[in-house]
Amino acid sequence: MLVHICCSVDSHFFMEKLQQEFPDEKLIGFFYDPNIHPYSEYQLRLLDVERSCQKLGIELIEGEYDYENWMEAVRGLEKEPEKGARCEVCFDRRFEVSAHKALELGETSMTTTLLVSPLKSQEQLKKSGDAFHASHGVEFIAFDYRKNGGSNDQARVSKEEQLYRQDYCGCIFGLTMQRDQQHRLMDEMFSPISRQILPASIEERLELYTRRNELEDQGISYRIIKERFLNYRLIQSSVKVGSEIIPSYPLFYSTINRTTTEGKIDFDIDEQFFLNREEVRFITIDTFNILTASAYKNTKELMFKTPSVETEMALRTQLTHSPFNTSAIIVVDEIPTTKISLVLETKTYDDTREKLIRF
Repeated sequence: MLVHICCSVDSHFFMEKLQQEFPDEKLIGFFYDPNIHPYSEYQLRLLDVERSCQKLGIELIEGEYDYENWMEAVRGLEKEPEKGARCEVCFDRRFEVSAHKALELGETSMTTTLLVSPLKSQEQLKKSGDAFHASHGVEFIAFDYRKNGGSNDQARVSKEEQLYRQDYCGCIFGLTMQRDQQHRLMDEMFSPISRQILPASIEERLELYTRRNELEDQGISYRIIKERFLNYRLIQSSVKVGSEIIPSYPLFYSTINRTTTEGKIDFDIDEQFFLNREEVRFITIDTFNILTASAYKNTKELMFKTPSVETEMALRTQLTHSPFNTSAIIVVDEIPTTKISLVLETKTYDDTREKLIRF
């Protein structure tokens, strides 16, 4: 039987149940989810599914990430709600490819782990599956493992196996509507040009779960915990001196009361140059290099090849003597001597992040 897989949280429990009920049935996992966005999230979910299938002894095949074709299929349905017409087209697309894969492998039946997802309509899934049974000859079997406390068992298994538990279905449209309803910043879509790994980002989780797999391979005990913290995202920034925008780089946690301010350097202390407004200070790239043991040629290089957030935070604490300081600290090549116009739009917000603890 071909089992279309959407994510490990759904698939691990679902396939465990299939193995228990059909011990003689050969299961083949098929990860085909071109709806998942961004691509780093796709990589993270695939990583967890690979681990899950390995634990269960199930063969896994990865389908093509044909995101452009999926986007074309749902064109015009961008505003549809969860469980609406867009989801139905999405199921049809994934079922069609899964049915062709089943036929290619000589399988006569298929199912999907989407059936245990609380975000999905079993009626919609069964309707799409039955339609492809009629047109392709591959029987769709709709197992209902949600009933009789199944959802609670699924949550228990997910926690025990320390699976990656995403908090949105997968597509950009569902994510956008979900974050709008939650009045939350859609920080999943932030991607610095420097490729710096941001706190609580998908990229940070991808590193964490890759490390989890490495620890398991080495037989090292660990635990994934959650912690609360104040997160930060830079939306836009620029420094203009006269009519010229100069290369500049704001350290992590740099904020001002508004998004713009103007002023001149008022005084300096220990190579920190203070603007006469908004608690803004400037340092040169030379000072940055000395204090971080770096060797950047100029600020532009720093902008495109930034150090880790941890390095920036250590520098901030060194400069301000406080881990709680959120004043703007701007790195430039040379300290301006004339009027400075600063644009700094940021967002700070309460958030949670996962941490990997070895023991």
